[in-house]
Amino acid sequence: MSIQSANPEAGQSTGVLGAIERLGNSLPNITILFFYALCIAAIASWLLSYISFGYIHPVSGEAIQIKNMLAPAELLGLSQNLVKNFINFPPLGIVIVATLGIGIAEGSGYLRTLLKQLLSITPQRFVTPSVIFVGVVSHIASDSAYVFLMPIAAFMFYASGKHPLAGIAAAFAGLAGGFAASFTPSMIDPIMQGFTQSAARIIDPTYSVNVLCNYFISFGSTFGVIGVCWYITEKIVEPRLQKYMPVDTQPEEEDKAVHESVTPVEARAFRIANFFMLAMMVGLLVLLYPEDSMLRAPNGSMTSPQAPIMQIIVPLLFIFFAVPGIVFGKVAGSFKDTSEITKSMESVTFTLIGFMVFCFFCAQFLYVFGQSQIGALIAMAGADFLRSINLPSQITILGIVFLTACLNILITSASSKWAILAPVFVPMLMAVGISPELTQASFRISDSAINVSTPLFAFYPLIIMYCQRYCSKTGVGTLVSMMLPYTVGLLIAMTVTLYLFWALGIPLGFDSGYVYTPA
Repeated sequence: MSIQSANPEAGQSTGVLGAIERLGNSLPNITILFFYALCIAAIASWLLSYISFGYIHPVSGEAIQIKNMLAPAELLGLSQNLVKNFINFPPLGIVIVATLGIGIAEGSGYLRTLLKQLLSITPQRFVTPSVIFVGVVSHIASDSAYVFLMPIAAFMFYASGKHPLAGIAAAFAGLAGGFAASFTPSMIDPIMQGFTQSAARIIDPTYSVNVLCNYFISFGSTFGVIGVCWYITEKIVEPRLQKYMPVDTQPEEEDKAVHESVTPVEARAFRIANFFMLAMMVGLLVLLYPEDSMLRAPNGSMTSPQAPIMQIIVPLLFIFFAVPGIVFGKVAGSFKDTSEITKSMESVTFTLIGFMVFCFFCAQFLYVFGQSQIGALIAMAGADFLRSINLPSQITILGIVFLTACLNILITSASSKWAILAPVFVPMLMAVGISPELTQASFRISDSAINVSTPLFAFYPLIIMYCQRYCSKTGVGTLVSMMLPYTVGLLIAMTVTLYLFWALGIPLGFDSGYVYTPA
């Protein structure tokens, strides 16, 4: 199978990648897809409501009977719950609140200065792993990291005699390809947890999923991600780029400016902002230390879903981004008055408009899907199939990894895919004894590894633009062929880590196991 580069002049990519790109671009917007899914689920509920399937709900013990969601009473119920479904949609408030804090930190310049400081103290021989490391750390900056990390990484490689596109590739691999690996909790954790818990309650209405249920596997994966990406960059990608992709343009002034050293004013503001950050961390630890702390669960646990500290992760993300951002902005002068603080939040909120529209239709789809009991029916039918083929759990999970990888070629948004797959995969695998936390972990592995090699990834045009600043003939095929080795390496590294944790019985995260046993 050949992989051909795009022809920048013609604006078309050819070969297999061109076919995938054209197919993906022909699909409707993801929001419209969920509207179609809502209609299909309603029609399917009407048709299936006349059939008796004979499945018994594993928790209630009652027969699973599909409700006709087109019946007048159910349509009225949907209308009455329309706003409630939207407001209570798990990712909506989480994303908005966390993004407001990130907007303050980004608008003040604090995040950019943080990355500059990390990269400025890096010895030249450790440039590659440092860029990958910063890419992994930059998960906390969400999508804004694509804007400032790529030009910094490219110029760092260029200035140290390495190929600048290899710097972009390494940063891209650490940021997007290693998205399931993280040193700290990130915004994606509560988003995934919300979908997983809602899906688990199709089978078990009392089931709770800890927001950090995959934190240990996520932290453990960072070592494999950095090691694999370092090897691929040094031994595969950069030698190939040096041979076949000569630099034909000089870096632009804005790229050089991105790598300029931190000014004395910024350095002072950064120190003061970090002092406030450290003070907040110490204060949080002091509050958590007593066994009867109000932030602990009644039994003294800090990691139980009932512990207030677990329930305020998102507000903490907001505070830990907003406070250093405000302090930095005031000291550095980037925030001259309070109106500029609110403007930074307003500015970043514009990027969420499409997401909020998506949330509205997705919330209604999930209501119809769950209320009709179609989700429970699919789960029980899928569980029967899995029992009939009698595959070990390890093989079943591997199938989930590869299926998600295939789907990610066309649907790159993690939250969009998990919104579709969670109500199917989670209850289906619970019915054969596989925990929701394990199902979520297997999904996240393949979701992140494929990100960098699909032309439908939202930031591909931006990455290509940064590449063209050094190599003007860079096209879609160029970027895909450059990133494919990372996809293979990341998929292997993170899957091996998951199975190693499983074999050794290491928890996937807080309050998580590998086996589901009905209460």
